[in-house]
Amino acid sequence: MTSGATLSEKILAAHAGGGRAVPGEFINVRVDLVLANDITAPLAIKEFKRLAVAKVFDPKRVVLVPDHFVPNKDIASAEQAKILRDFAREQGLIYFEVGEMGIEHVLLPEQGLVLPGEVIIGADSHTCTYGAVGAFATGMGSTDIATAMATGEIWMKVPPTMKFVYHGSLRKWVGGKDLILHAIGDIGVDGALYAAMEFAGEAISQLSMDGRFTMANMAIEAGAKAGLFEVDRKTLDYVQPRAKRPYQAQHCDSQAQYASVIEYDASKIEPEVAFPHLPSNTRPISKVGDVRIDQVVIGSCTNGRLDDLRVAAGVLKGRKVHKGIRLIVLPGSQQVYLDALKEGIIETFILAGGAVSTPTCGPCLGGYMGILAAGERCLSTTNRNFVGRMGSPKSEVYLANPAVAAASAILGRIASPEEIAASS
Repeated sequence: MTSGATLSEKILAAHAGGGRAVPGEFINVRVDLVLANDITAPLAIKEFKRLAVAKVFDPKRVVLVPDHFVPNKDIASAEQAKILRDFAREQGLIYFEVGEMGIEHVLLPEQGLVLPGEVIIGADSHTCTYGAVGAFATGMGSTDIATAMATGEIWMKVPPTMKFVYHGSLRKWVGGKDLILHAIGDIGVDGALYAAMEFAGEAISQLSMDGRFTMANMAIEAGAKAGLFEVDRKTLDYVQPRAKRPYQAQHCDSQAQYASVIEYDASKIEPEVAFPHLPSNTRPISKVGDVRIDQVVIGSCTNGRLDDLRVAAGVLKGRKVHKGIRLIVLPGSQQVYLDALKEGIIETFILAGGAVSTPTCGPCLGGYMGILAAGERCLSTTNRNFVGRMGSPKSEVYLANPAVAAASAILGRIASPEEIAASS
Protein backbone atom coordinates (compact mmCIF):
# COMPACT_ATOMS: atom_id res chain seq x y z
CA MET A 1 0.00 0.00 0.00
CA THR A 2 1.46 3.33 -1.02
CA SER A 3 1.07 6.44 1.11
CA GLY A 4 -1.75 8.91 0.81
CA ALA A 5 -4.73 6.65 1.59
CA THR A 6 -7.61 7.58 3.88
CA LEU A 7 -9.06 5.20 6.46
CA SER A 8 -11.86 4.00 4.20
CA GLU A 9 -9.46 3.53 1.28
CA LYS A 10 -7.11 1.47 3.45
CA ILE A 11 -9.93 -0.80 4.63
CA LEU A 12 -11.40 -1.29 1.16
CA ALA A 13 -7.99 -1.97 -0.40
CA ALA A 14 -7.28 -4.63 2.22
CA HIS A 15 -10.57 -6.31 1.32
CA ALA A 16 -10.03 -6.10 -2.43
CA GLY A 17 -6.75 -7.98 -2.70
CA GLY A 18 -4.34 -5.20 -1.80
CA GLY A 19 -3.09 -2.38 -3.98
CA ARG A 20 -4.93 0.93 -3.85
CA ALA A 21 -8.61 1.69 -3.57
CA VAL A 22 -8.89 4.82 -5.68
CA PRO A 23 -11.98 7.03 -5.33
CA GLY A 24 -14.28 6.62 -8.30
CA GLU A 25 -13.06 3.14 -9.23
CA PHE A 26 -15.28 0.07 -9.03
CA ILE A 27 -13.90 -2.84 -7.03
CA ASN A 28 -14.95 -6.25 -5.74
CA VAL A 29 -14.82 -6.22 -1.96
CA ARG A 30 -14.82 -9.13 0.48
CA VAL A 31 -17.23 -8.53 3.35
CA ASP A 32 -16.81 -9.53 6.99
CA LEU A 33 -20.46 -9.37 8.01
CA VAL A 34 -23.86 -9.15 6.32
CA LEU A 35 -26.89 -7.81 8.20
CA ALA A 36 -30.62 -7.54 7.59
CA ASN A 37 -33.71 -6.83 9.70
CA ASP A 38 -37.40 -7.69 9.78
CA ILE A 39 -38.26 -5.13 7.09
CA THR A 40 -35.41 -5.77 4.66
CA ALA A 41 -34.49 -9.43 5.19
CA PRO A 42 -37.66 -11.02 3.74
CA LEU A 43 -36.93 -9.56 0.29
CA ALA A 44 -33.24 -10.47 0.58
CA ILE A 45 -34.18 -14.04 1.51
CA LYS A 46 -36.58 -14.25 -1.44
CA GLU A 47 -33.86 -13.07 -3.82
CA PHE A 48 -31.29 -15.39 -2.23
CA LYS A 49 -33.53 -18.38 -2.93
CA ARG A 50 -33.87 -17.28 -6.57
CA LEU A 51 -30.09 -17.60 -6.89
CA ALA A 52 -30.42 -21.38 -6.39
CA VAL A 53 -27.58 -21.33 -3.84
CA ALA A 54 -27.98 -23.92 -1.10
CA LYS A 55 -26.07 -22.19 1.69
CA VAL A 56 -24.91 -18.70 2.63
CA PHE A 57 -21.17 -18.07 2.22
CA ASP A 58 -20.58 -18.29 6.00
CA PRO A 59 -23.40 -18.67 8.57
CA LYS A 60 -21.23 -17.04 11.25
CA ARG A 61 -21.03 -13.87 9.17
CA VAL A 62 -24.71 -13.38 8.37
CA VAL A 63 -26.83 -11.74 11.09
CA LEU A 64 -30.60 -11.30 11.13
CA VAL A 65 -32.12 -8.95 13.72
CA PRO A 66 -35.88 -8.39 13.97
CA ASP A 67 -36.09 -4.95 15.57
CA HIS A 68 -38.47 -2.66 13.67
CA PHE A 69 -41.87 -4.19 14.48
CA VAL A 70 -41.10 -6.52 17.38
CA PRO A 71 -42.58 -7.67 19.62
CA ASN A 72 -44.85 -8.08 16.59
CA LYS A 73 -47.44 -5.34 16.33
CA ASP A 74 -49.80 -7.13 13.93
CA ILE A 75 -50.20 -10.19 11.72
CA ALA A 76 -48.16 -8.73 8.86
CA SER A 77 -45.16 -8.01 11.09
CA ALA A 78 -45.46 -11.46 12.66
CA GLU A 79 -45.25 -13.02 9.21
CA GLN A 80 -42.19 -10.91 8.38
CA ALA A 81 -40.41 -11.99 11.55
CA LYS A 82 -41.28 -15.63 10.91
CA ILE A 83 -39.52 -15.49 7.53
CA LEU A 84 -36.33 -14.39 9.32
CA ARG A 85 -36.70 -16.97 12.06
CA ASP A 86 -37.23 -19.86 9.67
CA PHE A 87 -34.37 -18.88 7.35
CA ALA A 88 -31.98 -18.36 10.27
CA ARG A 89 -32.76 -21.84 11.62
CA GLU A 90 -32.47 -23.43 8.21
CA GLN A 91 -29.09 -21.79 7.51
CA GLY A 92 -27.69 -21.75 11.05
CA LEU A 93 -27.30 -17.97 11.04
CA ILE A 94 -26.73 -15.58 13.92
CA TYR A 95 -30.24 -14.57 14.96
CA PHE A 96 -31.55 -12.60 17.93
CA GLU A 97 -35.03 -13.41 19.18
CA VAL A 98 -37.30 -11.17 21.25
CA GLY A 99 -36.00 -11.15 24.81
CA GLU A 100 -32.36 -11.20 23.77
CA MET A 101 -32.41 -8.83 20.82
CA GLY A 102 -32.12 -5.08 20.59
CA ILE A 103 -31.99 -2.38 17.95
CA GLU A 104 -29.54 -3.84 15.42
CA HIS A 105 -27.07 -0.95 15.40
CA VAL A 106 -26.85 -0.95 19.20
CA LEU A 107 -26.80 -4.73 19.50
CA LEU A 108 -24.08 -5.69 17.01
CA PRO A 109 -21.25 -3.56 18.47
CA GLU A 110 -22.31 -4.55 21.97
CA GLN A 111 -22.09 -8.23 20.97
CA GLY A 112 -18.64 -7.85 19.39
CA LEU A 113 -19.92 -8.69 15.91
CA VAL A 114 -18.52 -5.59 14.15
CA LEU A 115 -14.83 -4.87 14.51
CA PRO A 116 -12.06 -2.46 13.48
CA GLY A 117 -10.75 -2.73 9.94
CA GLU A 118 -13.74 -4.74 8.71
CA VAL A 119 -16.21 -4.22 5.89
CA ILE A 120 -19.79 -4.49 7.11
CA ILE A 121 -22.86 -4.23 4.89
CA GLY A 122 -26.46 -4.16 5.99
CA ALA A 123 -29.88 -3.79 4.45
CA ASP A 124 -30.46 -0.68 6.53
CA SER A 125 -29.18 2.82 5.82
CA HIS A 126 -27.88 3.32 9.37
CA THR A 127 -25.42 0.43 9.05
CA CYS A 128 -22.84 3.23 8.85
CA THR A 129 -23.04 3.27 12.68
CA TYR A 130 -20.20 0.73 12.86
CA GLY A 131 -17.69 3.23 11.53
CA ALA A 132 -17.38 4.26 15.18
CA VAL A 133 -15.14 1.22 15.74
CA GLY A 134 -13.02 1.95 12.67
CA ALA A 135 -14.92 -0.27 10.23
CA PHE A 136 -16.13 0.57 6.73
CA ALA A 137 -19.85 0.01 7.20
CA THR A 138 -22.57 0.93 4.75
CA GLY A 139 -26.17 0.24 3.86
CA MET A 140 -27.23 -1.53 0.68
CA GLY A 141 -30.43 -2.73 -0.95
CA SER A 142 -31.96 -6.13 -0.24
CA THR A 143 -30.93 -7.58 -3.61
CA ASP A 144 -27.29 -6.61 -2.99
CA ILE A 145 -27.58 -8.22 0.43
CA ALA A 146 -28.89 -11.43 -1.16
CA THR A 147 -25.85 -11.61 -3.44
CA ALA A 148 -23.51 -10.90 -0.53
CA MET A 149 -25.13 -13.65 1.55
CA ALA A 150 -24.40 -16.05 -1.31
CA THR A 151 -20.89 -14.92 -2.28
CA GLY A 152 -19.40 -12.99 0.63
CA GLU A 153 -18.54 -10.17 -1.78
CA ILE A 154 -19.93 -6.88 -3.06
CA TRP A 155 -19.23 -4.69 -6.06
CA MET A 156 -18.95 -1.00 -5.25
CA LYS A 157 -17.47 2.34 -6.21
CA VAL A 158 -14.76 3.62 -3.90
CA PRO A 159 -16.03 6.82 -2.26
CA PRO A 160 -13.97 10.00 -1.82
CA THR A 161 -13.32 10.99 1.79
CA MET A 162 -14.26 14.24 3.48
CA LYS A 163 -12.50 14.97 6.75
CA PHE A 164 -14.34 16.75 9.57
CA VAL A 165 -12.08 18.12 12.29
CA TYR A 166 -13.58 19.29 15.58
CA HIS A 167 -11.07 21.40 17.52
CA GLY A 168 -11.26 22.35 21.17
CA SER A 169 -13.35 21.00 24.03
CA LEU A 170 -17.03 20.17 24.26
CA ARG A 171 -19.38 22.46 26.14
CA LYS A 172 -21.60 21.10 28.88
CA TRP A 173 -24.63 19.20 27.53
CA VAL A 174 -23.02 18.86 24.10
CA GLY A 175 -22.38 15.39 22.68
CA GLY A 176 -22.02 13.47 19.47
CA LYS A 177 -25.59 14.26 18.39
CA ASP A 178 -24.84 17.96 18.45
CA LEU A 179 -21.55 17.64 16.59
CA ILE A 180 -23.11 15.70 13.73
CA LEU A 181 -26.24 17.89 13.58
CA HIS A 182 -23.99 20.93 13.42
CA ALA A 183 -22.12 19.43 10.46
CA ILE A 184 -25.31 18.37 8.68
CA GLY A 185 -26.74 21.85 9.22
CA ASP A 186 -23.57 23.26 7.71
CA ILE A 187 -23.18 21.07 4.60
CA GLY A 188 -26.78 19.93 4.04
CA VAL A 189 -28.41 16.51 3.66
CA ASP A 190 -26.51 15.94 0.41
CA GLY A 191 -23.30 17.68 1.44
CA ALA A 192 -21.38 14.41 1.73
CA LEU A 193 -23.22 12.53 -1.01
CA TYR A 194 -21.57 9.13 -1.59
CA ALA A 195 -18.51 10.23 0.39
CA ALA A 196 -16.90 8.71 3.45
CA MET A 197 -16.96 11.12 6.37
CA GLU A 198 -13.87 10.82 8.56
CA PHE A 199 -14.11 12.44 12.01
CA ALA A 200 -11.06 13.79 13.87
CA GLY A 201 -9.88 16.45 16.31
CA GLU A 202 -9.48 17.01 20.04
CA ALA A 203 -13.23 17.07 20.67
CA ILE A 204 -13.60 13.70 18.93
CA SER A 205 -10.89 12.23 21.16
CA GLN A 206 -12.95 13.35 24.17
CA LEU A 207 -16.11 11.65 22.92
CA SER A 208 -17.25 8.38 24.47
CA MET A 209 -17.83 5.39 22.23
CA ASP A 210 -21.57 5.96 22.60
CA GLY A 211 -21.13 9.48 21.27
CA ARG A 212 -19.09 8.20 18.34
CA PHE A 213 -21.76 5.64 17.46
CA THR A 214 -24.26 8.50 17.32
CA MET A 215 -22.11 10.51 14.92
CA ALA A 216 -21.31 7.59 12.63
CA ASN A 217 -24.99 6.63 12.63
CA MET A 218 -26.06 9.98 11.20
CA ALA A 219 -23.43 10.19 8.47
CA ILE A 220 -26.17 8.92 6.16
CA GLU A 221 -28.21 12.02 7.03
CA ALA A 222 -25.53 14.02 5.21
CA GLY A 223 -25.82 11.65 2.25
CA ALA A 224 -22.59 9.83 3.13
CA LYS A 225 -21.66 6.28 2.20
CA ALA A 226 -19.90 5.78 5.53
CA GLY A 227 -18.76 7.64 8.65
CA LEU A 228 -15.48 6.55 10.23
CA PHE A 229 -13.32 7.16 13.29
CA GLU A 230 -9.67 6.29 13.77
CA VAL A 231 -9.08 3.40 16.18
CA ASP A 232 -7.68 4.72 19.46
CA ARG A 233 -7.39 3.52 23.05
CA LYS A 234 -11.11 4.09 23.69
CA THR A 235 -11.98 1.98 20.67
CA LEU A 236 -9.76 -0.88 21.77
CA ASP A 237 -11.03 -0.73 25.35
CA TYR A 238 -14.55 -1.11 23.97
CA VAL A 239 -13.79 -3.76 21.36
CA GLN A 240 -11.28 -6.10 22.99
CA PRO A 241 -13.56 -7.55 25.72
CA ARG A 242 -16.34 -8.07 23.15
CA ALA A 243 -14.64 -9.26 19.94
CA LYS A 244 -15.97 -12.57 18.65
CA ARG A 245 -13.21 -13.05 16.06
CA PRO A 246 -9.71 -11.76 15.21
CA TYR A 247 -9.48 -8.37 13.50
CA GLN A 248 -6.90 -6.07 11.95
CA ALA A 249 -7.39 -2.36 12.50
CA GLN A 250 -6.41 0.03 9.71
CA HIS A 251 -5.18 3.60 10.02
CA CYS A 252 -5.18 6.48 7.58
CA ASP A 253 -1.82 7.58 6.19
CA SER A 254 -0.28 10.80 7.45
CA GLN A 255 -0.31 12.13 3.88
CA ALA A 256 -3.85 10.95 3.12
CA GLN A 257 -5.56 12.87 0.33
CA TYR A 258 -9.05 14.18 1.17
CA ALA A 259 -11.71 15.54 -1.15
CA SER A 260 -12.15 18.33 1.41
CA VAL A 261 -11.31 19.16 5.02
CA ILE A 262 -13.92 20.99 7.10
CA GLU A 263 -12.96 22.35 10.52
CA TYR A 264 -15.10 23.43 13.47
CA ASP A 265 -14.45 24.98 16.87
CA ALA A 266 -16.32 22.55 19.11
CA SER A 267 -16.25 25.00 22.03
CA LYS A 268 -18.69 27.19 20.09
CA ILE A 269 -21.19 24.42 19.34
CA GLU A 270 -24.33 24.45 21.50
CA PRO A 271 -26.88 21.67 21.84
CA GLU A 272 -28.50 21.59 18.40
CA VAL A 273 -32.14 21.08 17.42
CA ALA A 274 -33.19 20.00 13.92
CA PHE A 275 -36.53 21.53 12.98
CA PRO A 276 -39.00 19.90 10.55
CA HIS A 277 -38.65 18.48 8.04
CA LEU A 278 -34.92 17.88 7.50
CA PRO A 279 -31.99 16.93 9.77
CA SER A 280 -30.15 19.88 8.19
CA ASN A 281 -32.72 22.43 9.39
CA THR A 282 -30.75 23.03 12.58
CA ARG A 283 -30.68 25.77 15.18
CA PRO A 284 -28.65 26.09 18.38
CA ILE A 285 -30.79 25.68 21.48
CA SER A 286 -30.39 29.39 22.29
CA LYS A 287 -32.29 30.26 19.09
CA VAL A 288 -35.11 27.71 19.25
CA GLY A 289 -37.77 29.99 20.71
CA ASP A 290 -41.05 28.80 22.24
CA VAL A 291 -41.93 25.47 20.59
CA ARG A 292 -44.64 23.56 22.46
CA ILE A 293 -44.59 19.77 22.12
CA ASP A 294 -46.86 16.78 22.79
CA GLN A 295 -44.41 13.90 22.97
CA VAL A 296 -40.76 13.15 23.74
CA VAL A 297 -38.97 10.01 22.54
CA ILE A 298 -35.63 8.96 24.02
CA GLY A 299 -34.00 5.99 22.29
CA SER A 300 -33.28 4.59 18.79
CA CYS A 301 -30.05 3.39 17.15
CA THR A 302 -28.87 7.00 17.44
CA ASN A 303 -29.36 7.72 21.14
CA GLY A 304 -30.60 4.57 22.87
CA ARG A 305 -27.33 3.60 24.56
CA LEU A 306 -26.46 3.64 28.25
CA ASP A 307 -24.67 7.02 28.17
CA ASP A 308 -27.74 8.53 26.51
CA LEU A 309 -30.11 7.17 29.15
CA ARG A 310 -27.76 8.29 31.93
CA VAL A 311 -27.72 11.86 30.65
CA ALA A 312 -31.51 11.99 30.29
CA ALA A 313 -32.09 10.45 33.72
CA GLY A 314 -29.66 12.95 35.27
CA VAL A 315 -31.86 15.79 34.05
CA LEU A 316 -35.11 14.04 35.06
CA LYS A 317 -33.97 12.87 38.50
CA GLY A 318 -36.43 14.06 41.14
CA ARG A 319 -38.60 15.86 38.58
CA LYS A 320 -41.86 15.16 36.77
CA VAL A 321 -42.81 15.07 33.13
CA HIS A 322 -44.97 18.07 32.20
CA LYS A 323 -48.72 17.50 32.35
CA GLY A 324 -49.93 16.37 28.95
CA ILE A 325 -46.50 15.30 27.66
CA ARG A 326 -45.96 11.66 26.69
CA LEU A 327 -42.38 10.59 27.46
CA ILE A 328 -41.45 7.31 25.77
CA VAL A 329 -38.08 5.70 26.54
CA LEU A 330 -36.71 2.83 24.43
CA PRO A 331 -33.41 1.29 25.60
CA GLY A 332 -31.32 0.19 22.63
CA SER A 333 -30.81 -3.40 23.75
CA GLN A 334 -31.63 -5.85 26.51
CA GLN A 335 -28.16 -5.23 27.98
CA VAL A 336 -28.69 -1.47 27.98
CA TYR A 337 -32.08 -2.03 29.62
CA LEU A 338 -30.55 -4.29 32.27
CA ASP A 339 -27.65 -1.94 33.00
CA ALA A 340 -30.04 1.02 33.24
CA LEU A 341 -32.23 -1.00 35.59
CA LYS A 342 -29.29 -1.83 37.88
CA GLU A 343 -28.22 1.82 37.98
CA GLY A 344 -31.69 3.04 38.91
CA ILE A 345 -32.11 4.86 35.60
CA ILE A 346 -35.30 3.01 34.69
CA GLU A 347 -36.76 3.85 38.10
CA THR A 348 -35.97 7.53 37.49
CA PHE A 349 -37.86 7.50 34.19
CA ILE A 350 -40.89 5.76 35.68
CA LEU A 351 -41.03 7.98 38.76
CA ALA A 352 -40.84 11.01 36.48
CA GLY A 353 -43.89 9.75 34.57
CA GLY A 354 -42.19 8.19 31.56
CA ALA A 355 -43.16 4.97 29.78
CA VAL A 356 -40.24 2.55 29.32
CA SER A 357 -40.46 0.06 26.46
CA THR A 358 -38.77 -3.16 25.46
CA PRO A 359 -35.92 -2.50 22.97
CA THR A 360 -37.36 -1.77 19.52
CA CYS A 361 -37.15 0.82 16.76
CA GLY A 362 -40.79 1.58 17.48
CA PRO A 363 -41.89 5.12 16.62
CA CYS A 364 -38.62 6.17 14.95
CA LEU A 365 -39.80 4.96 11.53
CA GLY A 366 -43.50 5.43 12.22
CA GLY A 367 -43.71 1.79 13.29
CA TYR A 368 -45.67 1.76 16.52
CA MET A 369 -45.54 2.66 20.23
CA GLY A 370 -45.56 6.42 19.73
CA ILE A 371 -47.23 7.31 16.44
CA LEU A 372 -48.17 10.97 16.09
CA ALA A 373 -51.61 12.32 15.20
CA ALA A 374 -52.19 15.28 12.87
CA GLY A 375 -51.00 18.53 14.43
CA GLU A 376 -48.85 16.89 17.09
CA ARG A 377 -45.20 17.70 17.73
CA CYS A 378 -42.51 15.35 19.04
CA LEU A 379 -39.03 16.14 20.28
CA SER A 380 -37.02 12.98 19.60
CA THR A 381 -33.47 11.68 19.95
CA THR A 382 -33.93 9.72 16.70
CA ASN A 383 -32.16 10.48 13.43
CA ARG A 384 -34.80 11.57 10.89
CA ASN A 385 -37.61 14.11 10.92
CA PHE A 386 -39.00 13.84 7.38
CA VAL A 387 -42.67 14.51 6.65
CA GLY A 388 -44.72 11.67 8.14
CA ARG A 389 -41.66 9.94 9.59
CA MET A 390 -43.32 9.32 12.96
CA GLY A 391 -46.95 9.18 11.91
CA SER A 392 -49.31 11.70 10.39
CA PRO A 393 -47.86 13.78 7.53
CA LYS A 394 -49.40 16.72 9.38
CA SER A 395 -47.29 16.07 12.50
CA GLU A 396 -43.83 17.48 13.24
CA VAL A 397 -40.64 15.86 14.55
CA TYR A 398 -37.73 17.80 16.06
CA LEU A 399 -34.37 16.14 16.69
CA ALA A 400 -32.11 16.76 19.67
CA ASN A 401 -29.80 15.12 22.18
CA PRO A 402 -31.01 13.20 25.29
CA ALA A 403 -30.37 16.11 27.70
CA VAL A 404 -32.51 18.47 25.62
CA ALA A 405 -35.15 15.75 25.29
CA ALA A 406 -35.35 15.29 29.07
CA ALA A 407 -35.51 19.03 29.73
CA SER A 408 -38.22 19.40 27.10
CA ALA A 409 -40.28 16.62 28.68
CA ILE A 410 -40.18 18.49 31.98
CA LEU A 411 -41.05 21.92 30.62
CA GLY A 412 -43.49 20.90 27.87
CA ARG A 413 -41.56 22.82 25.22
CA ILE A 414 -38.20 22.44 23.54
CA ALA A 415 -35.81 23.56 26.26
CA SER A 416 -32.17 23.62 27.31
CA PRO A 417 -31.10 21.48 30.26
CA GLU A 418 -29.50 24.67 31.58
CA GLU A 419 -33.04 25.87 32.38
CA ILE A 420 -33.57 22.85 34.59
CA ALA A 421 -30.19 23.25 36.27
CA ALA A 422 -30.90 26.94 36.92
CA SER A 423 -34.20 26.14 38.63
CA SER A 424 -32.67 23.62 41.04
